[in-house]
Amino acid sequence: MISRCLGPEFGASVGIVFAFANAVAASMNTIGFCDSLNDLLKSHGLKIIDGGINDVRIIGMVALVIMIIICAVGMDWEVKAQNVLVVIISGAIVDFIVGTLRGPESDEEVAKGFPGLSLDLFNKNLGTDYRFSEGVNQDFFSVFAIYFPSVTGIQAGANISGDLKDPASAIPKGTLLAVAISMFSYGLFVLLAGGGAMRDASGVIGDIANGTVADCMGRHCAYGLQNSYSVMQLMSVWGPFIYAGCFAATLSTALTNLLSVPRLVRALGYDKIYPGFIFFSKGYTKKDEPFRGYVLTFFISGAFLLIAELNVIAPLISNFYLASYALINFCTFHAAFVKPIGWRPTFRFYNKWLSLLGFVACVSIMFLISWVTSLITYVIILALYLIVVYRKPDVNWGSSTEAQTYSTTLNSVYLLDQTNEHVKNYRPQILLLSGNPTSRPAIMQLASQITKNHSLLVCGKISEQELNYSQRSGCIKEAQKFLQANKIRAFFKLVDGLKFEQGVRGLLQAAGFGKLRPNLLLLGFKNEWLLAPNKELHEYFTVLHEAFDFRMGLAILRVRGGLDYSKFTESGEVASNPHLEAKVKSLARVASDTFINLSGAEPGVQSQPNYVKAVERTPQEILSKKKKKASTPERNLFSSAQGSPLSHDIMQRVAIFDSPPRNGTIDVWWLYDDGGLTLLLPYILTTRSNWSGCRLRIFALVNKKDEFEVEERNMASLLSKFRIDYSSLTMINNISDRPHPSTVMQFEEIIKPFRERPGAADEDVIKASELVSLQHKTERQLRLRELLLQHSKDANLIVMTMPMPRKGVVSAPLYMSWLEILTRDMPPFLLVRGNQTSVLSFYA
Repeated sequence: MISRCLGPEFGASVGIVFAFANAVAASMNTIGFCDSLNDLLKSHGLKIIDGGINDVRIIGMVALVIMIIICAVGMDWEVKAQNVLVVIISGAIVDFIVGTLRGPESDEEVAKGFPGLSLDLFNKNLGTDYRFSEGVNQDFFSVFAIYFPSVTGIQAGANISGDLKDPASAIPKGTLLAVAISMFSYGLFVLLAGGGAMRDASGVIGDIANGTVADCMGRHCAYGLQNSYSVMQLMSVWGPFIYAGCFAATLSTALTNLLSVPRLVRALGYDKIYPGFIFFSKGYTKKDEPFRGYVLTFFISGAFLLIAELNVIAPLISNFYLASYALINFCTFHAAFVKPIGWRPTFRFYNKWLSLLGFVACVSIMFLISWVTSLITYVIILALYLIVVYRKPDVNWGSSTEAQTYSTTLNSVYLLDQTNEHVKNYRPQILLLSGNPTSRPAIMQLASQITKNHSLLVCGKISEQELNYSQRSGCIKEAQKFLQANKIRAFFKLVDGLKFEQGVRGLLQAAGFGKLRPNLLLLGFKNEWLLAPNKELHEYFTVLHEAFDFRMGLAILRVRGGLDYSKFTESGEVASNPHLEAKVKSLARVASDTFINLSGAEPGVQSQPNYVKAVERTPQEILSKKKKKASTPERNLFSSAQGSPLSHDIMQRVAIFDSPPRNGTIDVWWLYDDGGLTLLLPYILTTRSNWSGCRLRIFALVNKKDEFEVEERNMASLLSKFRIDYSSLTMINNISDRPHPSTVMQFEEIIKPFRERPGAADEDVIKASELVSLQHKTERQLRLRELLLQHSKDANLIVMTMPMPRKGVVSAPLYMSWLEILTRDMPPFLLVRGNQTSVLSFYA
């Protein structure tokens, strides 16, 4: 019931505690039976060994075996046995009531503390008189802890609900009737015993005449309510019948406990929450009897039976039962408070605040009885709870916890939508054009590392083909399965029946809601743009404009070999092969002396000229105007020196961001003021465990060469105010130099297919007039490439401010040529452009 209401985490943990409490309760009731039998044997001068603990152990184990056999034979036999025991219990109750009303029949009974019903005696016994007993200073709660297990049988019906024909009707009626009968019976016993028996009695007949039967000062009194457990036998019509009633009551409750525990274990095993219980949940015969569960119950009950001390076990059981009842009350209150649509209680008199009161009362009484035992109980429940949370069982029971999550999330989103945005709370919320997430694992990894546990990630796929419901559902489930398997916290959105450009516009407009909307568009670089149809090239270029039109930031990722590995993943070579998938992850963690040639240079190809290297300085050196000798570059995964391509290069590139080298670098080329997004994204990466060992190197441009040191100090001061932890700052003062002829030739080869030619549409070519008007910007991109090769060819990741794709100023082929010359044969390259909104703050 708790699992289906509060979820498997609560239900399974409390279920184990409740099953354990029932198993121990069976041993406690068996001990009660043995104590009564020992008293009866003692009254006749009989014993087995010592008439004490050892006799309890022997008799108890025999009784436990017999009761286990009765339960295992079948529930019908247990019910028949219960019917016989109920008759005996009822007879014993009548025997006690009649005997009390009749009064004592001899002076011996009076001397032993039974003078008969009397208002004076009732008033005398009305107050409290707690004493030191069994090594403990007794009080209300210590006595309550011993008494409480006697009323736990009211849940017998709920414990065997799986065997009832109509549990929805039988459990409420049976439970309420059990509560009413128990309250009436125990209340009547208390009133009759308190009004008809003394607390202390000497047992000496001669004390009756002088009225000193109850005077126990200076002597030991062995009789009376405080000293003897046989008062009920003394007050009854026929004492042996009370023994029979005690036997019946204890054995009846023990049978109930022994019957319920295997069924609780069976329920836990069927739900497969804890694998250890699956073995014991196996059913046999047509009635699905859990024989293995009975064996487990026998060993647990038998172990506690060997303690053979009733009052030692009772407080422990009370805590376990109270913890179970507390959570049962809480789960009903929680369901009523959250009010999911499915919460429709049929009991007209139910009140949620009564459930809350029951929860508070149970927890309070637990700690009042024994705060140490209570803490241990809740630590056990917490440990069991955390095990379930860690295992994350694949169940869907529609619990009120899920309803509460929905309600809380909805309210939080409403509140968030009413809150004004502040730069200190800025988070990059990414819309990633991922297609099938399985096809582009590298960009999925990077996006997840940026947003992990802190911000929104929406993965979008655009299908130009119109899909039916089953196709859409299959695509979405496959994507969600991939995200969950790789622990990527992201949402997946699918748009079908639209062209790429229209689909992206639809995602930009509809993805997210309220303040939970993407503010950054991340997509992969179109590697095959040189060979792609002009239509696709213009669609890609238009998408870049769309992002800025919607006031969003833009980021483009390029890695060696491209991002799309659908020919491997979608064919099942990686995604559907656990062995190969594990191999991919292991290849991502190659030794530090393994290299990949990322420069793309082949033997015989003219290398770039050696330029004067700009001085790299740490923050301390800049602020103190002290120069440091340039250190030897560390060898890392993306070194181009002495390296050769791996035989499993593809597998390596699939998981390129899974485990960057510990001593790598992230080079940030912060060229223009875009609000600080270019600087923020790499900083966020360095806070993730995957990138925590990488150093942040900042590269910035000098506006005025004659103020080099001033601008350097200003930039260092600015970074310090932003609290950006970086290893070095390099100011570039030769960006305006003319590019090397070899670089120009390389660029000319790129734009050659797009040169102006007869019959070609204006938008498909690069006009000569455009090249002339944008010559300065073009040379700037070429010069940046040379500087990148000079400073960042060995970086693990390059993050650079993206040149602005201005509408009507630069054509799609020329702009893509700029991006191509910047990123070709480079380490993983992330081009970023903010929307001019500040994302960095001086204030914490």
